[in-house]
Formats: sequence, C-alpha cells, structure tokens
Amino acid sequence: MTRRVLAHTAFALLVAAPACVAATAAEETEDAAAKAKRFNYEDVFNLELVNDPRISPDGRRVVYVRTSMDIMKDQPRANLWIINSDGTENRPLLSSRQSYSSPRWSPDGNRLAYISGSEGSPQMYVRWMDSGQTALISNLTKAPGSLTWSPDGRWIAFTMFVPKEKDPLAKPPAKPEGAEWAPPVKVIDTMVYRADGEGFLESGFTHVFLVPAQGGTPRQLTRDDFNHGGSLSWTPDSNRILFSANRASDWEYDPVESEVFSVSVESGELQQLTTRNGPDYGAAVSPDGKRIAYVGFDDREQGYQISRLYVMNVDGSGARQWLASLDRDVDNVSWQGDSRGVYFQYDDHGVRKIGFVDVGGRMRVVAEGIGGNDLGRPYTSGAFTVARNDALAFSINTSQRPAELAVSSGRGAVRQLTQLNEDLFGHKVLGEVRKITWKSSHDGREIEGWVAAPPDFDAEKKYPLILEIHGGPFAAYGPNYSTEVQLFAAAGYMVLYTNTRGSTSYGEEFGNLIHHNYPGNDYDDLMSGVDAVIAEGHVDADNLFVTGGSGGGVLTAWIVGKTDRFRAAVVAKPVINWTSFALTSDATNFFYKYWFPGYPWDKQEQYWNRSPLSLAGNVSTPTMLLTGEADYRTPISESEQFYQALKLRKVDTVMVRVPEASHELVGRPSNLIAKVANIVAWFEKHRTEESKK
Repeated sequence: MTRRVLAHTAFALLVAAPACVAATAAEETEDAAAKAKRFNYEDVFNLELVNDPRISPDGRRVVYVRTSMDIMKDQPRANLWIINSDGTENRPLLSSRQSYSSPRWSPDGNRLAYISGSEGSPQMYVRWMDSGQTALISNLTKAPGSLTWSPDGRWIAFTMFVPKEKDPLAKPPAKPEGAEWAPPVKVIDTMVYRADGEGFLESGFTHVFLVPAQGGTPRQLTRDDFNHGGSLSWTPDSNRILFSANRASDWEYDPVESEVFSVSVESGELQQLTTRNGPDYGAAVSPDGKRIAYVGFDDREQGYQISRLYVMNVDGSGARQWLASLDRDVDNVSWQGDSRGVYFQYDDHGVRKIGFVDVGGRMRVVAEGIGGNDLGRPYTSGAFTVARNDALAFSINTSQRPAELAVSSGRGAVRQLTQLNEDLFGHKVLGEVRKITWKSSHDGREIEGWVAAPPDFDAEKKYPLILEIHGGPFAAYGPNYSTEVQLFAAAGYMVLYTNTRGSTSYGEEFGNLIHHNYPGNDYDDLMSGVDAVIAEGHVDADNLFVTGGSGGGVLTAWIVGKTDRFRAAVVAKPVINWTSFALTSDATNFFYKYWFPGYPWDKQEQYWNRSPLSLAGNVSTPTMLLTGEADYRTPISESEQFYQALKLRKVDTVMVRVPEASHELVGRPSNLIAKVANIVAWFEKHRTEESKK
C-alpha cells in the first residue's frame, strides 16, 4: 500500500469512526510514516555508487564510472561523469541508457579511451576532451580489457580472448537439408572447462594486443597456447609492455603460478623477468624507467598467503622485498611521479587503506575507508589512481553510504567530492553500525565484528538477532555499506557480522588458523560473538537466526549440525560435501592442494569430517537452501544434497533456486531483493509469536 493510500484511509476513519477507532487509525498512520523512513526493497533500484575513479595526469580532473540501477532492464547501468578535483562542475561525460566503462586518460590528458557496447559488441573509443569528438577505434570480435595508453600517446595496449578451433573427436554424417537434429555434442579435454559467471568456456587463450590511438588494425603481440594478461604497464620509451602469465607446460595444473614478462612492441620478443615458485603480477614500471614494482609470494600451498610488495631493476635483476614488516596483502601498486616511492592499497582490520612507501622503506597511511563498491554485503572493496603530482582519487564509503568519490593530495586531508545517494538516504533512517570485540571460547583470541541495530533502536527493547557470516573464507567484512545488512535492520533485526579466524586483513598467521581445518574453530568464534551481543542486553535470546553465503553458507550448515540454538537458518550457495565440491567446482585444480592436503580419494576422512553433510543427522533447525542455478563455484548440486538429506529426516526445509544466477547471486537488483526478502520471510515464519508483537 502506498503512503498516499494509507493517508487517505486514515483520514476516512478519523471522520467516520468513534474516538477509539480514530486513535487506532492515527497510530497506523504514524507507523506507516515510520516505515516509509526505513530503507525498503524498492529503494534498491535507487542506489548509485562510484566505480573506477581515474584522476587526470595533471591531477585537476577525475573521470569516474557512475553506476545506477535500471529498473526496466533489472541491471546495473554504468555512465561516465567528470568532476574537477576541487569538487566543482560535476557533470555527465557519457550518459545514456547504454553503459560505458574503463575510462583511461591519455598521458597528456587531452583524450580519454573507454569501452562501450552502445553500437553492438563492446568496442574501444577515444574522446577528445576539448571538443567532445569521439572516434570508434576498434572492430573487435571479443571484448577488450586492461586498456593502457603508451607513454607517447600513440598506442593503446589491451587484452583480448582469442578463440582456437579444435578438430572434432568424431565427424558425424552431414544432416539432410532442413533436418532438425539434436545439438552437437560437447567434447571437453581441458582441466577447467567452465567458469562461474561465464558458463562453459570457449576454447582459446587471452593475449596482449596493440591498436593505434587514432584507430586502425589491432596487432597481436603474444602468441602460443597460454593466457597472458592482468594489468599492463609500458616502459617510458613506449618500446615494451609488461604483463603476467603462466607459460609453464603444466600451467593448467598450477592455478596460482605466474611470472612477470615484457614483450617488445616492435618484434614481439618476450623477456621473462621473474622466476619464483609462486605468483608475480601487477607490475608497474617507474616513471624514470629504472625499476619495476610488483606483488607476489613464495607459494607454500597454504590456504592463505600474503601478497607482498617487491621491486626489481627494469631488466629483472636485483629483486628485493619492500615493506617486509607489513603483515597485510598489498595490491594496486602505483609509482610516485618522481619515482621515489610507491602507492599501494591494503586491508587492515576490515578497513581498506591507501599506503605509501618511499625508497628508504618509510611508510605512511594516505587515506582509509576506501570501499563501498560491493552493494550486497559489507566486504572490503575499492581502488585508487594517482596523478603525476601525487594527487589521488578513490572511492570512499561508510556503513551508511555506498561508494562516493574522494581525492587527496597524497599528504593532505581527504576530501569527498560527491553525494550521489543523499536524494535517497537524506530522508531515510538507517541502522547504526558499531564495532564489537570479544574473546573466542576456543583459545581466548580476540575476534572483531560489527553490530547493526534497527532504525529508531530502543535500548529498552529486545530484538531478534541475525548472525550473518562472510564467504571466502579468506575475505573480510568491515564497517562498510551493505544493502543486505540495512534491509535486515529495517525489518526489525539486530545483525551481527564478524571477521572470525581465517579472515583476511589481520595477518598471515590469523588467516591460516583455518588452514586444512575449515570449518573448525571459527564455529567457536561465532558462538562467542553471539554470546557477547546477547550479554549486552538488547537481544531476544529466544529469537536467534543465522545465515551466510559461500564460505558463510558452509559455516551456517555446519552450525545447524552442531547446535539447535537458532530458530531458523538460511544456507546460501554452500559447500555441503567437500568431495563432490572439489570435483565439480570451476577451480578443481586449486582446492584439493590448497584447502586440503591431497586428493579426495587419498584423504577421504578429512574431506568427510569437514563436510557439513557429515552432521546432517544432528540437524533439527528449520533450514532454507538458497543458490543460483548457474552457480559453477559452489554448484547447486551441493544445496540439493543438503536439501534431500534434511527432507529424508523430515526437518522443516525449503530450497530457493535463483534462475540464471551465478555464484555472485545478487548481480541483478531484483535478485538481491529476492535473496533478502526470502531470508526475512523464512525468519519471520519461525519467530516466536510473542516477538512479533
């Protein structure tokens, strides 16, 4: 019912009804007004956020991707906007019902390259910033990626998938003209043959290409049956391009391995610059052309391994680690304009930060609170770019707002430039989010989490609690914006979300506490967290609920097999049986040797003992299974196993299948709404009647 209808109904009752009825109508009107101020499902389509901020080479302007939700197509829509670094003249650059992405400034700042499918398939365009004239510079058969200008402004390097035809295993007879035969068989002979979000993979490889910035014929620079790509970086003389690749003969069986290579623009000659056992990637050449910064680690086949910052000479010699004392993952390295230091990003206690380290090893924090690009759950996210004068542009967020655009001088204060969601949230009351810590019952280790309260929280009341568990499991939540958390809070629930052992952003030792032991004592961390929130006195201990997705789905299924303290659970896109998962996931070549000590047939006991299915005989908690039907990371067959097991035991169980959805599950706005709405409906069904009053 709309607010207009509610108001009209209340007015009619006031005119015609006795005083007691009038009072009731007034209360209903007041309640409706309060609900209108809460975040609701329809508001999801009104969300906007900043993505991929790109500061101009002189630091004076920023182009960013402004993402909004198209309610008619049920898809995010990306347009390009531009704003001065002082916050003035925020205006559209390319704005329509079409999407535009990957804006990249030319070295002189006079042109902007970008990708758009506005005329059909995704292609590259260049826009002259003074006149607004735009040229289509490619006619590609596959989508381009990793657009990178040459320092002299003459070329744009990019990556693209190149299909490779395979001879058929068997040649069937030709079908008669007009005959309707079954589709041809698929013959698969590769290790990884399907990928989440992509489906069954076409045969072929990703290569590095070059195209004139004025438009022309693309030229393929890399060859052979290997994948080449990642981020691209040019040497200052515009003669070579750096990228990462695994060109080993057994590359299909070593998903972590990669090395830094460079390729000659003139001849296509390759030079391998790193040789370690482990990944090396994200290479960036210094402006003076003398050194290369990159990230990587020595592979020890652990579940969690810290990516560290390295610097080597431009010929690959003299590699050395910088920031050896920083026990955090380093990513997105960018050189200072004078080549005397490196900017980078890292996560610390659930907060994404931008750091800087000079050639002497001195580090400082430039900015923090980066993120807000994950609309669903409060994961760490976000990125930055840096200009020649050390001005930076990045996305920034709080628990109350998705990603906005911010800038910094590199040493000065952070300045937020946009307020994209004030038209939506300016008249809404959101749930307040606060940090909480507690000691795990397993070993007394301090665990960190956050509690979201319902809007208009009343300390004299007790509220039902949702324990919401992150996936990964090597990932991190933080004090970041989350649509799902806010919708749970708006429905009247307190929400606890946590970074239990195994979470990133707390160091390598903390992350590897679950190495070959997941799920395990993270269960104790979670139960201790629930106890800590209950002890504060605002939670109805008779109305506890639990949910989580992916790794959080694993833990949710594990929890209901270990305890009956929760009135209901929603297990989203889980692993239920580690053996079937290891052999059906889209990363079969990874999980068996990084998350387990060997093949399922050699380590049967460990695979089974860590499977939630092993505890199915204990489950009495009403449990919903929720998974995308096109999920190839944790295939829906995992959910089906648990659903059937609980049905056989006559446990109150339902399975919610999301058509066409991949592991991301909430890639379309309506799917995000459906996910939360079904979770809330399941929990409401199982709340005590007393708590609903």
